[in-house]
Amino acid sequence: MTPRTFPPDFTFGVATSSFQIEGGVNEGGRGPSIWDTFCRTAGKVQGGDTGDVACDHFHRWPEDIALMKSLGVRAYRFSIAWPRIFPTGLEDTPNEAGLAFYDQLVDALLAAGIEPWVTLYHWDLPQALQDRGGWTWRGTVVAFAHFADAIGARLGGKVRHFITHNEPWCVAMLGYMNGEHAPGHKDWPEALAAAHHVLLSHGLAVPILRKYAPNAKVGITLNLVPGYPASPSVADADATRHFDGFFNRWYLDPVRGKGYPPDMVADYRALGRLPAEGPLPFLFPGDLEAIATPIDFLGINYYSRAILRSDKLPEAENAPRTIPEPGPEVRTDIGWEVYPDGLAVLLRRVAADLPGIPLVITENGASWATPPGDDGVVHDTGRLEYFRTHLAVCADAVAEGVPLTGYFAWSLMDNFEWAYGYAQRFGLVWVDFTTQQRVPKDSARFYADVMRTRAVPERG
Repeated sequence: MTPRTFPPDFTFGVATSSFQIEGGVNEGGRGPSIWDTFCRTAGKVQGGDTGDVACDHFHRWPEDIALMKSLGVRAYRFSIAWPRIFPTGLEDTPNEAGLAFYDQLVDALLAAGIEPWVTLYHWDLPQALQDRGGWTWRGTVVAFAHFADAIGARLGGKVRHFITHNEPWCVAMLGYMNGEHAPGHKDWPEALAAAHHVLLSHGLAVPILRKYAPNAKVGITLNLVPGYPASPSVADADATRHFDGFFNRWYLDPVRGKGYPPDMVADYRALGRLPAEGPLPFLFPGDLEAIATPIDFLGINYYSRAILRSDKLPEAENAPRTIPEPGPEVRTDIGWEVYPDGLAVLLRRVAADLPGIPLVITENGASWATPPGDDGVVHDTGRLEYFRTHLAVCADAVAEGVPLTGYFAWSLMDNFEWAYGYAQRFGLVWVDFTTQQRVPKDSARFYADVMRTRAVPERG
């Protein structure tokens, strides 16, 4: 069969985030973040792991750029550690040492022929802002706009792609609703306020970045999950509608100018998560217009699908499942089902919802802990096949006319995987966290070939 191919202008890259790889938490004037605090809270992070050292990228960035160049990487998505720039988030002027770190990183990337894609916020909020309420406090929106101004002023002349936020759903729901992520709160009204303020800060940051970088492309990254009813029952269909509103539409709709989904507002009112009547408590005049500031692209993070089973009885109890619970043979180490068809469905749906807006896969990847073998090579067949099947879906989508313009593999290297600590490995490159040795895996060599040839080979 003929390999699936990508057009010449399609962007291939790899992605990381600051807290997950940098380390150097007490160096260069960096202040504490909510994840520093969370890591030191008993029982919150697996194994008691911290990001104090992580992949030591703060010191080893020249080595990591050389590694990317050796693999043929031409675009690198990374994030700025907010506490490196404003240690408390409340300073009037930015920390010069923090700005200089990212300035030299960007210069070195450009010299290596690697395009920097800068994400402003990938979850490491300055702890001092959290002490005032974090994303539930409207003042954090103002602080984020100030942060965006500092980054735009320093890097706007060099960086051609900016992402304001990574995964607002995770910030709000994992951080303020179920407590799995920093700051570890469990409060629905807080979570909905946090979600709104993250989206609002995105809307305010877009024109700020454009002021300094008028030729740059500015977007936001959402983690989107297609939902599938477990049976044809009405109850499972309604559970799927609610999930889609909770996970996808609550973020997609405001960004595309439609405001918050009315059905979800009604659901949240009925569940007591919003006041039974009256205006939304976090919504001020002009907020929705700001959130809907036009974007140049939408970043999509995709890992798996969701299968929804209603908890409303007796209908769900009496409706046999037509989609079985995925077994361990189709799950990664983190427990997520490998389901590339879900990405195809998602791309078509988002392309229809946001006509004319370019799409970029800003994260896609899989966790398997496959170590180096006796030959010193990491034969991570599962990850290699994950990339092969998902890249094939992307190529097919482009051929169908979906405006997909780029793909970033998650992640360049094994790193600190949030509440899982170092127990989950998503990297194309194996990292020995004791010695900091980097070992490209078979999946890295596979992806390097795809980037070089712009073709996805059939399974050999």
